[in-house]
Amino acid sequence: MTISKAAVITVLRERGQHDRADFVDKELPEDIDEARHGGLLAMLRVTPAELAKVESA
Repeated sequence: MTISKAAVITVLRERGQHDRADFVDKELPEDIDEARHGGLLAMLRVTPAELAKVESA
């Protein structure tokens, strides 16, 4: 499954984690492969539920 980098950045910025959002913006591709980058998403504590809210808005 792929996840939009913009959605991850939005979630992080909403939490006030601007440095982490900047890191994601610089280091990850536009379409993030959940299988390949799942460890990073877990470390950032970005959940599928949060991403679904952002992508449906």
